[in-house]
Amino acid sequence: MTIEEIVRGESKNTEFKEELPRKSEKYTKTVVAYANTQGGKLIFGVVDETREIVGIDESILFQVMDSIANAISDSCEPQIIPEIEPSTVERKTVIVVTVAPEPHRPYFLKSKGKEEGTYIRVGGTTRLASPEKIKELEMEGSKISWDELTCVGYKVTENAIKKLCRDMNRRRKEIQDQNNLSEKLPAVTRANLENWKVLKKSNDGYLASNAFVLLTSDYFRFSRTQCAVFKGTDRNVFLDKREYTGPLYEQIDEAISFVLRNIRLGAKIEGIQRKEAYELPVAAIREMIVNAHCHRLMTDESCVQVAIYDDRLEVTSPGGLYNGLTFEEALQGHSKLRNRVVANVFNQIGLIEAWGTGLQRIRISAIEYGLPEPEFIEMPETFRVNLFRKPLLLENRKAGGENVGDDRKKNDKSSAKFGEKGTEKGIKIVEATEKGTEKGVEIFEGTETQKVLEIIKQNPSATIMNMSGIMGISVKRVRNILDKMRESGQIYREGAQKNGKWLIKHERSEMEDTEDVE
Repeated sequence: MTIEEIVRGESKNTEFKEELPRKSEKYTKTVVAYANTQGGKLIFGVVDETREIVGIDESILFQVMDSIANAISDSCEPQIIPEIEPSTVERKTVIVVTVAPEPHRPYFLKSKGKEEGTYIRVGGTTRLASPEKIKELEMEGSKISWDELTCVGYKVTENAIKKLCRDMNRRRKEIQDQNNLSEKLPAVTRANLENWKVLKKSNDGYLASNAFVLLTSDYFRFSRTQCAVFKGTDRNVFLDKREYTGPLYEQIDEAISFVLRNIRLGAKIEGIQRKEAYELPVAAIREMIVNAHCHRLMTDESCVQVAIYDDRLEVTSPGGLYNGLTFEEALQGHSKLRNRVVANVFNQIGLIEAWGTGLQRIRISAIEYGLPEPEFIEMPETFRVNLFRKPLLLENRKAGGENVGDDRKKNDKSSAKFGEKGTEKGIKIVEATEKGTEKGVEIFEGTETQKVLEIIKQNPSATIMNMSGIMGISVKRVRNILDKMRESGQIYREGAQKNGKWLIKHERSEMEDTEDVE
């Protein structure tokens, strides 16, 4: 133990005791909390409030150490064996009790039982664990992921299996196109779903894992994404509010689309092409929402929340960091998977590109975009990420500038609707010049197909996500429109998904005629 560590004061992993308390429970519950979370140190001989080092009288030093060891051994279940050793700080002797994050969770006080005696560490305090947290600790101790458990009584249908395989294969094809992969990715089959523990073979067919249910239905009430736009910087006034259910990957698509519809979309000319640029990096938005679903605590009845304020995008997920993982470790790329099956499926369809890099990628994307440093907040039972909007754009908004969010679509069929009903009178893109002024560019009014054609005319490189944000409809809806237009021959795709472009039928014909003449 060093004086520098003591000067820093109590923290999530450090607690001071001036002397050995008469009631051992005053410190054994902290030992239990350390074992259930990220480990930590108890230092006897330091005053908490002043951090004054008073030390332990050497005449009773080993007697006190024996008392601590006996109290921990007698009080805690399963058994916890900490390191207990003396340490000299400024010529005084303190006792340092080091507790590692233990594997046989949950740990609790025998006298109180598991329900009333299981503690966890939150910030610099020791708190009683909730029933949901106790369930998670039990699964950690058993090396079981909640999403791989069988959902008892849930019926697996052939249509659900086929749809999941079809959706995964479509997304894998998009990965192949985006990365210009010459080697075709193998098709996902039900055999893969079995190997990945999404499905379990039984005598009568298949049993559904919790992951299968999450990926194919809205069966679990907690599996929702609440999205909202607020006026100002707090939650007092709603401007828009939606709730998305259904397969997790579709919820993620819808939530990303919701954010893009409600933040500013600028444009710049590169060569002869007009390219859109959102005020927040799409990669960071995507990472925040994917991480919230992938790493959330599934035994908590709360849902993922996505909130847009004048100054920030805020994404909150139930459950703190998992299984003793510290924030510093997470930021450095270490990973402990709370939902292993869901995480593997997300990896297979490209929603997760590399394990443990989520927080890093959000931070790097923000910095490269010229935004303030993102904020990562671990709270009791939740984890939150704040991505801050540029102050210049905030000032423009306050000065009366247009906001793409003010032209939000009100007829999103896949979400709960709040506010007045009505038809849209037009869609606008907001162009931000270098000086910060704005110019509204009207998009052609008419059917959804006509709007897609007009967007392609203005920007042949527009992505499905771009179109969703501009038109104010879901990603799934845009994809269905494009598929039908391609099938009917109205539009064509040239090049890869990432760097290619859309061509309208008459443009394709003119191009081919020109090539023939040459």
